[in-house]
Amino acid sequence: MSSNWEVKKLEDVTINLNSKRVPLSSREREKLNKIYPYYGAQGIIDYVDNFLFNGEYLLVAEDGENLKSKKQNVANIAKGKFWVNNHAHILLNNGLSDLYFLYYCINNTDISGYITGSVQPKLSKANLNSIKLLLPSLPVQKAISNILKSIDDKINFNNSINKNLEEMAQALFKRWFVDFEFPNENGEPFKSSGGAFVESELGLIPEGWRVGTLSDLGEVVGGATPSKSKEEYYTSRGIPWITPKDLSINKNKYISKGQIDITDEGFKSSSTKLVPKGTVLFSSRAPIGYIAISKNEMTTNQGFKSLVPFKHIGSEFLYYVLKFNTETIENRASGSTFKEISGSEMKRVPVIIPPIDVIEQFNIIVQPNGKLVEKNESENDSLIQLRDALLPKLMSGEIRVPIECNYPPVQEYDLPLAAESKAQYTTI
Repeated sequence: MSSNWEVKKLEDVTINLNSKRVPLSSREREKLNKIYPYYGAQGIIDYVDNFLFNGEYLLVAEDGENLKSKKQNVANIAKGKFWVNNHAHILLNNGLSDLYFLYYCINNTDISGYITGSVQPKLSKANLNSIKLLLPSLPVQKAISNILKSIDDKINFNNSINKNLEEMAQALFKRWFVDFEFPNENGEPFKSSGGAFVESELGLIPEGWRVGTLSDLGEVVGGATPSKSKEEYYTSRGIPWITPKDLSINKNKYISKGQIDITDEGFKSSSTKLVPKGTVLFSSRAPIGYIAISKNEMTTNQGFKSLVPFKHIGSEFLYYVLKFNTETIENRASGSTFKEISGSEMKRVPVIIPPIDVIEQFNIIVQPNGKLVEKNESENDSLIQLRDALLPKLMSGEIRVPIECNYPPVQEYDLPLAAESKAQYTTI
C-alpha cells in the first residue's frame, strides 16, 4: 500500500442526502407520461413523470438480498434527472472524493460487518456513514476510476450495440414470420401487397407455407447430471456442461461453458448428450424459456430440451422461433411441483414453417449481426476478467497509476457495422 493512502469513514468524504428522499405511491408511479428513470439500489426499475434529483449521485443499497450476495453490486451510479425509491441511500461527494472511485471501492469492500438483520438485511444510515475505506488523494482516485470506468464504458457500449441488433432482429422476425410482411418476388411486403393466404390450424398463413412442429426444424436433445457424489465427475476444465442456473447468470445470447465442466468419466456415466456448435439451448424447467446458442460442443443437465437445427434451418432462425413461441411451449408444460416440458411434447409444439428460400433470406440478414453480437460478448467477457483482476490491485494501491491518466469517452467509438445493419433492416 502506498504511504499516502488513508483510512477514511464514508461520512468524511460524502454528503448523505437521504433526508431528501420521498417515496412514490403506486398511484403516482402509474401516471402515463413516464419519462424519468426511477431508481432502486440496483439501477433503474421503472420510469415516472417527475424527477427529484438532477446530476450524478452514488446510490447504496439500504436493504435487500443483494446486501448478502457478492455477485451483485451494493453501490450504483445514477445520473441525469431521476427519482429514487426508499431502498437506496443517496450520496454526493464533498470535494474530497471521486464518486466513481467510491462506487468501485464500496463494491470491492466487505461491508458485511456493517449490515444488520438476519431475515431482512439492512444497512442503516449510521452504519453506512461509518464504513471505513482506504482512500488515496483525489487525483489518484480519479486516475484509478478513469481506468476502471473506461473498461465499463466499453462493456456498456458493446451491450448497447447488442441490444440494438437484437431488437432489430426480433422486429424483422416479427415482420416476416408473424405479420407476414416478408418481401415477395417483387421485393414488396407480402401481406400489404395483397399476398394470398390459406387457412391452417394456426390461422391464416401465406400460400405455400405450412404448419409443422419443432421436430421439423431440428433434433430435440435432452441432458442429464452425472452423480454429484462423485467428485471425479466434475472439473473446471473439461467438457462444457450447462444448467439453467448458468443461463440465469450469463445473459449472453451465445455461450461456451457454464460454471463447472464434467470429466470424460462423468460424461460416460450419465445419459447427457454432446451437442454441436450452433445448438439452440432451451431450458425446459425451473424456469422454462432461457435460450442461448452454443459456441462449441457442450452438454447440458436434464433442465434442457435443446434443438440441433437442421442444416437448411440455421441457428438464428430457430433461436427466434423459440423466442416467439416460448409462451406456447410453457402452456404445453405440465407438473405439480414445477412445470416442465417433456421431450416428446417439445417435438409436437406446432409452428408455422415458411419455404426454405424465405428462411435463407432471413438468415443472410441476421447472421452477420449475430456474429457481431458474439464478438462483442466475447470481448466483454475478456474485459470483465481484466477489470475484476485489476480492481482489487488498484483499490489497494498494489498497482500504481500515473495521475495524468485520461481515456477517450465512450462516444468516440465508431459504429460502422451497426449502422449498416440498421440500414438493412429499415429498407426491407
